[in-house]
Amino acid sequence: MLIEVIKSKIHRVKVTDADLSYVGSITLDKELIDAANFIVGEKVQVVNINNGERLETYIIEGKRSSGEVTLNGPAARKAQKGDIIIIIGYAQMEFEEAKNFKPTIIFPNEKTNRLN
Repeated sequence: MLIEVIKSKIHRVKVTDADLSYVGSITLDKELIDAANFIVGEKVQVVNINNGERLETYIIEGKRSSGEVTLNGPAARKAQKGDIIIIIGYAQMEFEEAKNFKPTIIFPNEKTNRLN
């Protein structure tokens, strides 16, 4: 039996921009992608602390060490610059494997989106 569990999480980062005219996705600083064990194109859930919105989208790579967290396309309607969000990735795995799996969770500086 497969179950879905949390694989990766970026806990509390600040939205640096919202670009409605872009095709879609969330652009993340490459440093955050790597540290959270995400990959470009991965499906993620974005949870907005400020307004309670939740959405699913996919990751695109931003400039390393830029602190960028940009919601693009329709997702830009769900958050605005300055909002605090949580980004969560999930994985499917066998039940027994999931019992011992340890997700990657990072806590960047909420003001700069940089790793401490």
